[in-house]
Amino acid sequence: MKKIDVLNLKAEKVHDITLDDSIWSHEINEDAMKKMIRLQLAATRQGTHKTKNRGEVSGGGRKPWRQKGTGRARQGSTRAVQWVGGGIAHGVSPRDYGFKINKKERVLALVSALSDKMANKSVVILESLELPSNKTKDAKEFMKNIKVDGKVLFVTKDDAENLFLACRNLRNTYHVFADEINVLDIVNADTIVLDEAAVKVIEEGVLHA
Repeated sequence: MKKIDVLNLKAEKVHDITLDDSIWSHEINEDAMKKMIRLQLAATRQGTHKTKNRGEVSGGGRKPWRQKGTGRARQGSTRAVQWVGGGIAHGVSPRDYGFKINKKERVLALVSALSDKMANKSVVILESLELPSNKTKDAKEFMKNIKVDGKVLFVTKDDAENLFLACRNLRNTYHVFADEINVLDIVNADTIVLDEAAVKVIEEGVLHA
């Protein structure tokens, strides 16, 4: 079992928390992480792209000239793909880019992402992320106290309304609930900042997945 300091908003140690090694110190499986990231990115694609084939464009019902005797190449329709205004050959059509991966791979990808951040000392655990005010300057001071910069992912169990309001004007700060944490957000962040309650939610969710 791994122990890590739990801090308050002033970056003072409050107590220790014992973390589950099977979640926070797991062997990192990069293939599972990459597959999960591809799945999440694929899910964001609308897939509504569409081109018209020769049967869908308007016009061109009549043969443009007779088959023989004109000296020109034979043509059946002005809506054929070689004509301007004609259909598109092998064009794109609406599709779903999603694919499925099994539950074990999903869990493996998540614990690998969490373990990778922990191994790189990019995880900060706070007693609470409920800020005393919703002012942006207070959020900046708080982040300066806990020494985080770059892309920061805040993970909370509950709303933490002041945190959300104070950080919404700050670039590179993101917020998710503990039961919605995902591989893409974890990998995209330089540092993960969690409240103590969120850690328990994540561990329970993984262990009972």
